[in-house]
Parts: sequence; structure tokens; C-alpha cells
Amino acid sequence: MDVGGVGYLVYGPAGTVARAKVGAEISLHTHLAVREDDMTLYGFASPEERRLFQTLIAVSGVGPKAGLALLSVMTVDELSYAIASGNAAALARAPGVGQKLANRIVLEVRGKLAPEAPAALPGEASEVVAALVGLGYTQSEA
Repeated sequence: MDVGGVGYLVYGPAGTVARAKVGAEISLHTHLAVREDDMTLYGFASPEERRLFQTLIAVSGVGPKAGLALLSVMTVDELSYAIASGNAAALARAPGVGQKLANRIVLEVRGKLAPEAPAALPGEASEVVAALVGLGYTQSEA
């Protein structure tokens, strides 16, 4: 990213990075991670995406890489719903996120989600869940 003639390396979720065109002007909501010997910049398409990333990396064992992986395989709404409904299996699909870490994320983040977190699945996913429940799966398995 070039800002006023200065170049910055910005990491972001796959969807955000894919939408950025070389030479095009974009607006990002950023998070600066400062460590002892490193400063890393992360960019997000929306403030909600950045807020969820910050909530995720506050969980013990979840670093920026895992946070970006989660936001790369699911939208903010899908990820919020998976956490709110206790669907750790959906979180474990992200690279670098195992079942134990997914369970920890659900336990620690579930109560921290904003009240506007989706109470229902987005789009056609609710129909799929209803069909799976009809076949005998539990709500959390579906």
C-alpha cells in the first residue's frame, strides 16, 4: 500500500486482499500490532471485521495469523453466528485452527460478541441447517 509516497506492507483477510486492485485507491480500517521487535499492520474492509479480529486475537492461543485465517474462510456474519451458536467445527475449518482452539474461541468470545451479532444464519445456510436437523443432526452439528 502506498500512502503519500510511503509504502506499507498490510496483511488482511483473503477477501479484502482479493478486492484490492493494484493502483486503485482503497480505504482500510487498520490494526497496528506492536511487539518487542516488530510492528505489523493489518487492514480490514469494515470496522466490524477489524473489531472481530481484535476480539479473536485477545483469546489465548489465537494470533494474527489464525485471526486472518478465520476471517478468510468466513464472513463476519458467518463467523459471528458460528461463535454465537457454539459451532466450533465451523471454526476448525480455518487453517491453523484445531478443534481445541476452536472450542476455546467459542467459550471466550461467545459472551463478548456485540448484541447486533446475527441471531439467524445468513441466506440459504438456514435452509441447509433446517434440512440437516430434519435428518437427525443436532443444531450445533448442522
